[in-house]
Amino acid sequence: MSVDQPPHIPVLLEEVVHAAAITPGAHIVDGTFGAGGYSSAFLAQGANVYAFDRDPSAIAQGAGLAGGSKGRLRLFPARFSDMASVLEADGIAAVDAVVLDIGVSSMQLDEAARGFSFRSDGPLDMRMGQDGPSAADFLNEADEEEIANVIYLYGEERKSRRIARAIVAARPLTRTGELAQVVRKALGHRDGAPKDPATRTFQAIRIHINAELDELRDGLAAAERLLRPGGRLVVVSFHSLEDRIVKQFLRTRSGQGASGSRHLPMQEDVTRPSFAKPSKAIRAGEVELARNPRARSAVLRWAERTDAAPWQEQAA
Repeated sequence: MSVDQPPHIPVLLEEVVHAAAITPGAHIVDGTFGAGGYSSAFLAQGANVYAFDRDPSAIAQGAGLAGGSKGRLRLFPARFSDMASVLEADGIAAVDAVVLDIGVSSMQLDEAARGFSFRSDGPLDMRMGQDGPSAADFLNEADEEEIANVIYLYGEERKSRRIARAIVAARPLTRTGELAQVVRKALGHRDGAPKDPATRTFQAIRIHINAELDELRDGLAAAERLLRPGGRLVVVSFHSLEDRIVKQFLRTRSGQGASGSRHLPMQEDVTRPSFAKPSKAIRAGEVELARNPRARSAVLRWAERTDAAPWQEQAA
């Protein structure tokens, strides 16, 4: 890996760099280092980058990029939700931008041994941090109702109970190929259908195993705490559950939350907005979509930090 040629070009790269408003010497958090694509672009703009990733493989593979950065890239083997506490412990009180690319990385999807994808058979793992219970542990030990609830909530799969029943009947499951076949059979999948019915179930189990939505909520709050006034929070999400959390966070923190009932007395909101009005949703253009189909579901949102205290501190 080099500064000039990362192995994977991340989605909406030009839009992310523009939204982060990077200037030479700026201090940027890349909360989801992955293959280093965003970090490489930030370094090329003259920024100092603090990159986080819970996946030890990503940190190890990023060592070459960090080594060639003349100290401008530092890698932290930690969750992005811990960015504020980790950097504050290192004497870094504020940064100019925080960039988050939510979800599974291309490297994780492409490596069959990590068990994230049904496109190549591998162990039923799905752990981003390579620690804790695996997908196989969950599917072989949880009861049918819990499995159904996870698939329904995180996969938005209407036939979750049918799938959960089939999973329990097929236990023990150890391979991604086994799980995919169970789901396809349960849903009556026909070869040649435009979308594999296992997609929603795999997404749901991955989100559950890695507590991804809780991590996102905590990461947004950590960014609010760490950003200086005028700093930018830039988030790229890939499905509706993530985007809904980001959109609601930015709307609420910018003072655009739901208003009270017109039948009740007006109550003064003493909490000052911690972000200015957020951007509209930004999506990939046709040129990028032709080059990278994964960008089709990507949504970018960004907002600028105000000088108000973080809401957590105000509420304390």
